Amino acid sequence: MKILSLLILALTLCLPAHADIQSPPGSDFGPTRKLGRGLANLAYGATEIPFQMALINDLEGNAAAWSYGLMRGTGRSLARLGYGIYEVALFPFPLHNGSYRAPYRSDIPWINSGYSEFPPELGFETRYNYSRFYPDF
Repeated sequence: MKILSLLILALTLCLPAHADIQSPPGSDFGPTRKLGRGLANLAYGATEIPFQMALINDLEGNAAAWSYGLMRGTGRSLARLGYGIYEVALFPFPLHNGSYRAPYRSDIPWINSGYSEFPPELGFETRYNYSRFYPDF
């Protein structure tokens, strides 16, 4: 009888905790992420200029990189500046469709006209592991 009552007690204590394991999909996006995204857009939004110039250079050549790539990068960096000011000023409020997600179109379905959540990375270091090997410790 003592073991049965301990088993029932353990089950009643564990069942509510089991329901709290799953987190909703929007839980990754909160006010701190919105503030960080806004600060990153303010600080590193200008990296769009060399990134777009290099991208256009690979696709269309040098002349297009120094004309169209420069203008496209400047426009995208100014857009990131505006989004950065907007997100830093209003980070505590869930304004975009009642959530803290980025107010601009994602680059996943809109490859050429969308924006990644954070500004592009410049240089040789990357967060993807296809070019560098990091041992698992």
